[in-house]
Amino acid sequence: MTSPTPRSPGRAGLQNVTLHDVAREAGVAVSTVSRALTQPDRISPATRARVQEVARRLGYRPNRIARAVVSGRTQMLAVLVPDITNPHHFGLIRGAEERARAADRTLVLGDTRGDPGLEADHLDRLGSVVDGIVLASSRLPDADLLELARRRPVVLHNRELPGLPGVVTDFDDGIRQTLAHLVALGHRRVAYLSGPRRSWSEGRRWAALTAGATQAGVTVQRLGPFAPTLDGGRAAADAGLASGATALVGYNDLLAIGVLRRLEECGVPVPGTVSVTGFDDIFGADFCHPPLTTVTAPTEEAGRALVDVLLDDRSPDPERIVLPVRLQVRQSTGPAPPTS
Repeated sequence: MTSPTPRSPGRAGLQNVTLHDVAREAGVAVSTVSRALTQPDRISPATRARVQEVARRLGYRPNRIARAVVSGRTQMLAVLVPDITNPHHFGLIRGAEERARAADRTLVLGDTRGDPGLEADHLDRLGSVVDGIVLASSRLPDADLLELARRRPVVLHNRELPGLPGVVTDFDDGIRQTLAHLVALGHRRVAYLSGPRRSWSEGRRWAALTAGATQAGVTVQRLGPFAPTLDGGRAAADAGLASGATALVGYNDLLAIGVLRRLEECGVPVPGTVSVTGFDDIFGADFCHPPLTTVTAPTEEAGRALVDVLLDDRSPDPERIVLPVRLQVRQSTGPAPPTS
């Protein structure tokens, strides 16, 4: 048998190395190379080791599309978020990408804009392309999510549905900490500046706030809904002031920071006249004016956990992970103003 012709690793690294190149260098058939790289248990350890060593030396990179044809898996995962411009999702995406990269997976990112129709369109296009899907704050109906999960592995973030795995923030504890802080400062009239009614997180925040207010003897009212954006904060601030509340609890930080901007425009002292809190502790919450008191959660940890759960198909039961939160107290909250 003719000995394989040596190739320069440096030269090969600059070329588009193919299975044929690896087979020629290793002195085996192309089909053997394919099995060594995609179904290694089907060939002998010695042959597998030789083929893999040659592939590394030549700088071979597998064709994911060709691999998908053989294995039925694309090694791609999708993450859909409701607002890609919201800094709250930066950590989530970073953590998910970190874990996907470590598992040799490619991450595909989609922005649903909080629109269930757009979310469904994304899923129609991606359903046959990716091996699994992370849905952050999904707005889809329960029946649609269950049907999707029958076709592809799905993990939910900040949305709970029996039968599906998920990673959620401990909203109840976050609201309890916020309310306890405000009560300790003497606030007895609280207005909740609500977010999208379709949001599962919105419902959980409001439920926790009403339950906590009842126990604390605090009056709480729900205003809105408002767009969970800086611009949405303008209308929320006006409504909050008109309500007579001494503390305003924002659905998220973007809304709360928009409230602070509007109050500053109107010359309303914060926290002298009214205190403001948010939720998420996004980038910028600590250097807006005044710095925002808000609930912080480990978003990068959430991203890593979501991909871990998605890739773990050994567990027969849907996994539910609840991530702890803590209240980050800053200068946007202070003692309630004296009653007249």
